[in-house]
Amino acid sequence: MPQELPLRYGANPHQTPARVYMKQGELPIAALNGSPGYINLLDALNAWQLVRDLRVALDLPAAASFKHVSPSGAAVGTPLAEVLRKAYFVADMDLSPLATAYARARGVDRMSSFGDFVALSDPVDVPTAELLSREVSDGVIAPDYEPGALGILKGKKGGKFVVVRIDPAYQPARQEARDVFGVTLEQCRNDRPVTREDFRNIVTAGKDLPESAVRDMIVAWITLQYTQSNSVCYAVDGQVIGVGAGQQSRVHCTRLAGLKADLWRLRQHPQVLGLSFKAEVRRPERDNAIDQFLQPDVTQAEKAGWDQVFSEIPATLTPAERRAWLDGLTGVVLGSDAFFPFRDSIDRAAMSGVRYVLQPGGSNRDQDVIRACDEYGMTMVFSSVRLFHH
Repeated sequence: MPQELPLRYGANPHQTPARVYMKQGELPIAALNGSPGYINLLDALNAWQLVRDLRVALDLPAAASFKHVSPSGAAVGTPLAEVLRKAYFVADMDLSPLATAYARARGVDRMSSFGDFVALSDPVDVPTAELLSREVSDGVIAPDYEPGALGILKGKKGGKFVVVRIDPAYQPARQEARDVFGVTLEQCRNDRPVTREDFRNIVTAGKDLPESAVRDMIVAWITLQYTQSNSVCYAVDGQVIGVGAGQQSRVHCTRLAGLKADLWRLRQHPQVLGLSFKAEVRRPERDNAIDQFLQPDVTQAEKAGWDQVFSEIPATLTPAERRAWLDGLTGVVLGSDAFFPFRDSIDRAAMSGVRYVLQPGGSNRDQDVIRACDEYGMTMVFSSVRLFHH
């Protein structure tokens, strides 16, 4: 592998020249197709660490869908229920475990994943490549590619789809540095592994923590480690279902992630699965239409364009129908990269089916937050580990 690769430009087209290089040794990555950009590689290198860590922690194929250096979704390859196959637009596909992981990661927030960069923990097989080939995506990073899969991916985007191979044995130096405004900052990498010991300190009256919740806490915890802070995520069934990243307020992270979790749940409503689209309407336009259909305050002006999308104009869900369907979501894990300073995040989480909470602890108001969890019958774990990522 080379020591450096030229890039088209940096974060913006006017930031030239740009390159990626190693100060010592060879790059652990190689571009097998396309020309990766600066932001592509920021996404790729963060996303690769996430799926690599999930693979080690849970011994399952893992996938992440990244946009602007935070995950839109992340998941391991647990079996997909038929309702999710329909909601994720993969009911017509035969999915491998790796393809299933990506279907989950992509399906949770399809609007945010539009034009994503994908990370996959295992060598890419043909079913995964076929799924990637039909989505609007900028590129993929993985440890290897089956010949048939690589051929499929090379044909995507008129041959410009970025395909990056990374050496799975690569381990970076313990110290890392970055330059900001000509000033160099250096720190020890956040290479602390996630272990089950992180989930031993249950601080609520309720102590119930089934194995499924531990799995989802691991998914949430590793996802938060590579999400721009402040960040909160909701996870269930082996996948993230809502990410709130880069917010200055903890409760705003919780609300944003909760809104996305609610939309994920509502996309599975029979009325949504039964929406009738015109044949020429593509999946991205369907995603946009579904999102608009599910907004509680959709206007008549917005509805005016529905005759261009739907073959039959649908009736929107009533507030009572929405609430009844959302109340069917249970057993959700809420993870936070730092402590909750107030109980407001717990109150919001309860509206989205949260039953288990994972956070570092350490706030002056920890007891208020614990009492809030007890009121809702939640189990809360203090990890004592903060996971800020910038």
